[in-house]
Amino acid sequence: MNILTIDTSSIVASAAILNEEKLVGEVIINHQKKHSEKLMVAIDHLLSDGGLSIKDIDVFGVVAGPGSFTGLRIGMATIKGFAQALNKPAIAVSTLESLAMNIPCCAGMICPVLDAQRNQTYTGIFHFDHGHLVRDMPDAVMEIDDLIKELQNYSGDIYFLGDGLPRFKEVLLEGCPNGKVVPNYLNMNRASSAAALVLERALKGELSHYRDIEPVYIRPSYAEEHHK
Repeated sequence: MNILTIDTSSIVASAAILNEEKLVGEVIINHQKKHSEKLMVAIDHLLSDGGLSIKDIDVFGVVAGPGSFTGLRIGMATIKGFAQALNKPAIAVSTLESLAMNIPCCAGMICPVLDAQRNQTYTGIFHFDHGHLVRDMPDAVMEIDDLIKELQNYSGDIYFLGDGLPRFKEVLLEGCPNGKVVPNYLNMNRASSAAALVLERALKGELSHYRDIEPVYIRPSYAEEHHK
């Protein structure tokens, strides 16, 4: 089963092809947010270098959010277009869940932290149980102080990762003495991590029609909140 998954939820544009046997390939572009220009070229190179055509893809995966509103729409439209044209199933996964997959099988809680602006973060809490990622808190947008209060309910090590760390690292570590920060190269979203989730769900038969997947923004945009 060949799975093509893309992640355009942040400044990083990433695409990966994965099957039951191996990661066929991955493209990561971590430079400026011009996903509409870069994504299709990256996918074309990925397919060509992997000796595949788009018709060889069995399931299309996409990171649905939370994250950049524009980025999420670009990724969702791309995957829906492929799935519709080829009459193939699609699977959408959480940005935060995908990010947690960057540190598989770690012993402790995992808390992805994305900068949601306005002193807020998109976040969730996860852990691994016998190699499988388990969710302990739903994806949420939270004030950083409220997140720290929530994390104080957990014992043991807490691993922080995500693009919110440059802004929130110091206050998180001060409020959570058992907190740990992962190396920088693990902080960015990777399509291969999302693809692992997509493959796991595809093998369980948890497939969706392209019409049934949508971006998950969690909150309205600033413009929507202040629209009169």
